[in-house]
Amino acid sequence: MKLVVLTGAGISAESGVSTFRDPDGVWMKMDPMKLATPEAFAADPALVHGFYNARRTQLREVEPNDAHRALAQLERKLGNDFMLVTQNVDDLHERGGSRDVVHMHGQLRQAWCRSCDTRMGWDEDLSTGTECPHCGSAGRMRPDIVWFGEMPYRMDEILGALDTCDMFVAIGTSGAVYPAAGFVEIAANAGAETLELNLQPSEGTRLFDDFRHGPATGIVPAFVDELLAR
Repeated sequence: MKLVVLTGAGISAESGVSTFRDPDGVWMKMDPMKLATPEAFAADPALVHGFYNARRTQLREVEPNDAHRALAQLERKLGNDFMLVTQNVDDLHERGGSRDVVHMHGQLRQAWCRSCDTRMGWDEDLSTGTECPHCGSAGRMRPDIVWFGEMPYRMDEILGALDTCDMFVAIGTSGAVYPAAGFVEIAANAGAETLELNLQPSEGTRLFDDFRHGPATGIVPAFVDELLAR
């Protein structure tokens, strides 16, 4: 079986990572147009750096949960027949044991130098004066995050996997953010079985063959156990 799994903020919520569209989520408290666009960064890079520095710091205070660990178990079993795609910019999948994660929206613990186009692991704060350790340019570093209006990473790989998979599973996603919201239709049109695992019905629930709703730490391990028992 070839399986593609897409995860969103809901899988990390139980670890304490703030989500985006819940009433208490990140974007309900702040204007994304002032924090997550190339234009916002150009207008006030210090503000944008401060926001992502705080989010990077938060990662040190959270741990992966049973849903992350269950998907790592699935990867170990299926090997190259498994693709894990995440909209999340945290590293909880990796810390939960996953070895090959497609971060379509980038990663908080990476930085990107716009002078030499080098992407690198990064755990410290970034500022308008941070120097690139590769080329020495100052003030040209930014979070390696895909902002609104930018193209998600590794889309060719993702679309190729969706076209050839036997099953597509969306976990903890709102079903509202494209292009990820359209993955279910691409997989279904290619003949794949589709399943939604989410805390509650998403905007795209009706597009799935089946759905199961509840906390990710309960329904994801149960799904993995069921799949491995086939």
